[in-house]
Amino acid sequence: MAKKNAFYAQSGGVTAVINASACGVIETARQHKKYIGNVYAGHNGIIGALREELIDTNEESAETIAALKHTPSGAFGSCRYKLKSLEESQGEYERLIDVFKAHNIGYFFYNGGGDSADTCLKISQLSKTMNYPIHAIHVPKTVDNDLPFTDNCPGFGSVAKYVAISTKEASLDIKSMCETSTKVFILEVMGRHAGWIAAAGGLATEQEDDAPHIILFPEIAFNKDTFLTRVNHTVKKHGYCVIVASEGTRYHNGTFLADAGSVDAFGHKQLGGVAPTLASMVKNELGYKYHWALADYLQRAARHIASATDVQQAYAVGQAAVEMAIAGKNAVMPAIIRGEGKTYSWSIQAAPLEQIANVEKMMPRNYINKDGFHISEQGRNYLSPLIQGEDYPPYGKNGLPLVANLKKVFVDKKIKKTFLI
Repeated sequence: MAKKNAFYAQSGGVTAVINASACGVIETARQHKKYIGNVYAGHNGIIGALREELIDTNEESAETIAALKHTPSGAFGSCRYKLKSLEESQGEYERLIDVFKAHNIGYFFYNGGGDSADTCLKISQLSKTMNYPIHAIHVPKTVDNDLPFTDNCPGFGSVAKYVAISTKEASLDIKSMCETSTKVFILEVMGRHAGWIAAAGGLATEQEDDAPHIILFPEIAFNKDTFLTRVNHTVKKHGYCVIVASEGTRYHNGTFLADAGSVDAFGHKQLGGVAPTLASMVKNELGYKYHWALADYLQRAARHIASATDVQQAYAVGQAAVEMAIAGKNAVMPAIIRGEGKTYSWSIQAAPLEQIANVEKMMPRNYINKDGFHISEQGRNYLSPLIQGEDYPPYGKNGLPLVANLKKVFVDKKIKKTFLI
């Protein structure tokens, strides 16, 4: 196999551990110089390839690359940019191939979710059509935990740990003040179509009657009267009620509680805030004093409380992606496979992108209890291993965590024609 360069890019919403996958890709590629020359990273994701804005990771020291493992967000820049279909605009894909040709790139590692898997698959297909071989490997990442084939998605375990801990801590706060103050607390978490993150809040319940008392999942149709009855009963019984609500909570007809009436770059509905919507219901119908919080970017950026399991898996899928590519695999994704037995274990296997792209994995109904307001024992057994272990970042003298500071040296452009986005 002739020696080729590699292109790595980050896509979509970032996570606390996506840079650990970048670290896995780059460090592993450096160990295989026989097959891989330079690793170029796209500046702001796939846009970096379209604009021919390639960061030369060879200019970064081993220490800096290693520091990516404890650095949150997307160190090379990510983007929400969905490539059109091949039928709509073959020009975008041809531009990518032209850039890859100009820089002798034969390996493409795209770190993202379902839309990224689709892009990766299309590039693999087009490379064959244009007779320019590219080993396209999708590196899984999404806090939504909704990719098929893989047991879980890197990024999710750390969000799950953050949400479980935040729910626990906030609940103790509410419990201590409920006699004379707030009666209802609502924590809104991410999860447009799948309730995995909201489910993680249920891990805070360690004994009967512990908060959260109510979890709202996209998979369970919301009924206002049933919800308010449960809130009222809980307050009367315990003095307070803690709710973890997925942003994708919806009515039986599919309408989101918090539909803002617009869409994002991927065509997804923009959601305007389910927590204040629920809080208004509680105030208007029950009259209880409330507080609500929006976990938002905090939940996916919280590297300081990342799950050690998640960090390990994020690095491992990056490492496996490179090893699969140099072994000749194409249009696959390193998937995490849960082992059998009571003791948690996992391994990595290649999964076909044709069966992953644009497919969402919802929570199984048996992971949610019968009344639809909490996780079941099966759900707890699935979630619990994913938040295990602590992997604290190193801290500096100022009391803040240390992060990787990249030079971001750009490769000289070789194509005169610019590409407008």
